[in-house]
Amino acid sequence: MKEFFKNRVAVYRAAEGTYPRSAPYHPSERYPEYPFNEISAEPNFAYEAVRGALRLAGLDSERFGTASWNPLGDIISAGEMVVIKPNMVRDFHEEVEKGTVALITHGSVVRAVVDYVYLALGKKGRVVIADSPQNDADWDGLWRAFHFDELLEFYKEAAGGFVIDIYDVRKEAVVSRNGVVIKRYGRPGDPLGYSTINLGESSEFEGVPERFGKFYGSEYDVSQTNVHHQSARHEYNIANTFLKADVIINVPKLKTHKKSGITAWIKSVIGICGDKNWLPHHTQGTRGAGGDQFAEDSLKSKTERRLTAGLKSVVRHTGTAGAVVGGLLRRSGTYVFGDTNKDAIRSGNWHGNDTIWRTVLDLHKCWIHADKNGVLKPAQQRKFICIVDAVVAGEGNGPLAPETKPAGMCIVGFDPIATDTTCAMLMGFDPDKLPILTRAGTTKRFSLEEVAREEIEVTSNVETWNGAVTEITDTLEFKPHFGWKDHVERFR
Repeated sequence: MKEFFKNRVAVYRAAEGTYPRSAPYHPSERYPEYPFNEISAEPNFAYEAVRGALRLAGLDSERFGTASWNPLGDIISAGEMVVIKPNMVRDFHEEVEKGTVALITHGSVVRAVVDYVYLALGKKGRVVIADSPQNDADWDGLWRAFHFDELLEFYKEAAGGFVIDIYDVRKEAVVSRNGVVIKRYGRPGDPLGYSTINLGESSEFEGVPERFGKFYGSEYDVSQTNVHHQSARHEYNIANTFLKADVIINVPKLKTHKKSGITAWIKSVIGICGDKNWLPHHTQGTRGAGGDQFAEDSLKSKTERRLTAGLKSVVRHTGTAGAVVGGLLRRSGTYVFGDTNKDAIRSGNWHGNDTIWRTVLDLHKCWIHADKNGVLKPAQQRKFICIVDAVVAGEGNGPLAPETKPAGMCIVGFDPIATDTTCAMLMGFDPDKLPILTRAGTTKRFSLEEVAREEIEVTSNVETWNGAVTEITDTLEFKPHFGWKDHVERFR
């Protein structure tokens, strides 16, 4: 990949922020490079936005507008293992009736990306679509939401020499009721297996030894989280599909996030893990006690901390009965302590979360620097491009209960910090208020900051977005998660 691309972020904005309804989401225009015959009668703004952003990124610019235009050919070579990683977090919204349109990467964006990978691989070979959804996500529900059956059937008929494999790399999943796990079941997992990568003293958690034993992962049982994070031992369970890849195409959904402020490229790295309970999400306790679970050091917060810790320990072992009890306790707790989906800050869901940025930056060290055998190396080990789905983005109570934000955008970048800085600026957020960005330049041993902010250049079909990212003032004014309100906005 050409080095000058590192500081470039392309932003294409379509006329409408809507997705096509009919899978497998053919383009609505016969583009010169389009390799198939099928064209959709309904507008496909997602395909237009992906194509437009790849053009603005300067990929294979000399041949744009011709049948031989091959934008991903600047990154992908024939025979390489290419992995597409969408955001498949969960198959349902916290408010079920709102659907997944602002929650997950849309299948129409994935379809457009697959088409350009097909061209880059010479119309033969194989691509893998893989992610690790949340533990309570139903894989069949996600499969239907992405319309993978239609995608696979189309490619089988139209391009027989091209194989698409789709992996859920979770080791296990759960069924939960009222927030209580009532069933666990194994998943096929990553067919290539997993690597345990110990960052040791290179972990961002080495700087906070007083928190060892207090980390909270993805489930009530925190013992597993803390056994993997001790002095000079900080282990991550990485799916080998992502380590074996020569090229990774990250296709996240642009959303606000309750723990990290925003989620685009950087936060999406959570999805390369086989077991998310190895990952610290927050540190238990109030700020005065060295935690970031709550925003206040009040008696109410301390009481809630003690009560919930004890009750969770009880209900997690009681199956269906625990779900009933858990539901009653949750309703009672909401009445007394407030609703975490509306106004109550708990579980590290606020701008003072000093844990999650350490986790995601550690994971980026693994993703970027671990070789195909899981051994950390000084140099970058694989090629990356990020294609952000912001055709319909998510604002407010993200990432699991966002409101729709029809933005019509696709954002293409080659550097995680440059890409997410641009996303934050377009959202109307201050990058200096996002630890996942401000801490990236001072990480232990493996620096993640290759492009200084003043060097980031935006190319766009929106005139006011062209130029230095620091000069963007025409923003989309996303509504932040309430735990970040009046903290992260650039212009209040």
